Formats: sequence, C-alpha cells, structure tokens
Amino acid sequence: MKKFEIPLYYKSSVISKIKQARKDSDPKKKNFYPALLDFGPVRIFVARHFGFCYGVEKAIEIAYKTVEENPGKRIFLLSEMIHNPRVNGDLMSRGIKFVMDTHGDQLIEWDELNSEDILIIPAFGTTLEIQKKLNEIGIDPYKYNTTCPFVEKVWNRAAQLGKENYSAIIHGKYYHEETRATFSHSSFSGPSLIIRDLEEAKFLSSVILGEKSSDEFYSFFSGKFSRGFNPGEDLNKIGVVNQTTMLATETQRIAEHLKEIMIRKYGIENLKEHFADTRDTLCYATNDNQDATYELLKLEADFAVVVGGYNSSNSGHIAELLSKRFKTYYISSAEKVSKEKILHFDIQLKKEIFSTNYIPDKNPVEIILTSGASCPDAVVEEVLFKILSFFKSVKSIDEVLHEIIKA
Repeated sequence: MKKFEIPLYYKSSVISKIKQARKDSDPKKKNFYPALLDFGPVRIFVARHFGFCYGVEKAIEIAYKTVEENPGKRIFLLSEMIHNPRVNGDLMSRGIKFVMDTHGDQLIEWDELNSEDILIIPAFGTTLEIQKKLNEIGIDPYKYNTTCPFVEKVWNRAAQLGKENYSAIIHGKYYHEETRATFSHSSFSGPSLIIRDLEEAKFLSSVILGEKSSDEFYSFFSGKFSRGFNPGEDLNKIGVVNQTTMLATETQRIAEHLKEIMIRKYGIENLKEHFADTRDTLCYATNDNQDATYELLKLEADFAVVVGGYNSSNSGHIAELLSKRFKTYYISSAEKVSKEKILHFDIQLKKEIFSTNYIPDKNPVEIILTSGASCPDAVVEEVLFKILSFFKSVKSIDEVLHEIIKA
C-alpha cells in the first residue's frame, strides 16, 4: 500500500516503533491483541490498530503540498479536512480558510470565491451540487480533491445499484459530510434513503412488509430520502452501503436484517432479484480499528482513554464500544489530562465534563489507550507521556520498547 508524506510533527517515534514491531511479528494482521507497555506501576494496553488511515494520510499529503506549491494564492477548504482539531487548526494557521462548517452551513459565501482561488475537497468528498457550483465559479473541483478512495468505492457501488434498478439504503448520519456526499452521488443514479441504525432499519422493514403506510414512511424519514422516492415501488429491490466511519458490525447487522425481510417477503429463491450483496464496500481501516477495539474489550483494565476529535465518528464509535465495559475517557489532547482530574467528552451529554480521582490507588494501574483514524500518533504519544508523568519509578520508554520489539 502506498506511503504518503505527512508532516513529521504528526508522527511519533514511540508509536511508530510499537506499530512496526506489531507489523513485523504479525504481517498478515491475524492477531488483534493489544501491545502491553509494562512500565511497572502502570501498565498500558495499546490497541493493535489506531491512528491515521490510508485515506487520511492521502488527504493530509495533498493539503500540505497544495499550500507549499501555491505561495501567495488564496486557498480554501470546503470544510474540515478531517475531524481532528490539531490538523484543522494547523491548516488554518497556514492561511487556509473553511468555506463551510461540518454541518454544511456556509462560513464564506460562494460569491466571495473566484476562478483564481484554490479549493481543496476534504477526505469526506462532496456533493454533486457543490461540484456544479464550483464549476460555475470556474474552480476545478477535482484538481485538489482529497476524497478517500474507500468513500469513492461506496459511491461507485451505489451508482451500480442505481443502474441495476436497486434502491440504495445508506447507513450513516444524515448530517455527516460523507453521508451527504454519498447521498448526493447515489441519488443521481437511483432512489436513495439514509438510515441511522438498526431501529430505523426495523421501521423500514415494517414499510417493506406493508405494516406501515407510505405517509408514515415520509413522516419518519423526512429529509432523508431522494426526490420522488416511492416506498411502494422503490423498496422492492434494495442494497445497503454505508458511511465508512460507521461501525462495520452495525452495517452488517442492518444488512442481514433487511436481507431476512426480503427473504420473508419474496422467498429465498428470489433473494438475488431483490437484495444486492454489498459487503465489499466496508472500509478496511474502520474494520481493523473496530476489530482491535473488540480485542480490548476482552481485557481487565481500570479505565480506557480514547484520543480523537469530538466530531470524529470513528473515534466516537470506539469510545462508545469501550464504555460498555470500562470507564472510558474520550479526550482530544494531553492538555485535557492532569493527575487529579480529566476533562473528557461525554457521548450522551454531547459536551465535555470533568471527572476527578479517576486514577485508582493501586499497583499496578492498568489503562487502555487508543485513538480514532483521524488522530495523529503524536497526540497519542503526548497523552501516553502525560499519563506516565503521574507515576513514580516507571521504567524508561526505551526499556519498555525493547521488551516489545524483542517479543
């Protein structure tokens, strides 16, 4: 797989050595068990997979090269490059301005842009409507396009569904940039509908089976279906695609549920005519991160720390999974952590809260550490060293790394 050039200050020599040691010992990624960093009074379990994925590294490389190669030019990002505050903040410090926020609300009006400006499409991609708008301004939407290839893979599969007269059922958050982009591309090819979770899939099932009316469908899924969507006709043939940062296991559960509904309605002998197999659209990085998280759930630990931007879907899902078993602290940086208290994001309350006395008085303290796919390894390293500073007589990082590498 291609390697990309990203700024050195996003990298971590410590994390890189841990990842390389795991890769050397398990090149085919068969073992998702975490690496154990035994510092004596504190033991830290580091997830097998975390941090920048292929699509994120590609986007960052393009963005920084664009800045480097275009001195004096006005450079804009359509919206956040990725969902990480450090990366976006650094790009802004280099003069890049955001045209929209993450919800699609305009920060800079279109008429303020001109054909001499440079506009970067973020890793999430963008809608056909925005592409058209950029063309009208005279800006080539493809010249500085950082759309993740795995997102484009979903678009291509959705387009294929439309050509074969299937409706695309998109598992995602309707307000997320990637889902809005996928919906736009999918709707161009055929009927499309966004569903959030298994509960919404069950409601959709009742519509497919005729247990709920079209009016109930329109009310329940208001704003989430393509123009002219007819539940009486457009739910006869369906295929499921997803927002790549959603839980792959949840997408699979939704697909399996809808598959069973189509079997129930049309019979297993007619399944292929009514339900498309779309398993090949699931993102490898999301799968790896989630498989690594499931391995973490098998551990005994005092608490877990997830590092990432608070609007990162991938990071949020990891925190959500871990919180089912451990006290989990979802933080954006090492600055949120002190020995006495930790400022962390509460997924249910949707805001930061303080927790005090979060480190138990025991020896050793056992901590899980991981991050989302949009979080730089350097930030994870900073959190690691900040936590270590709270303990006395810890082994040196070189000693611990030596134990991992020789294992």
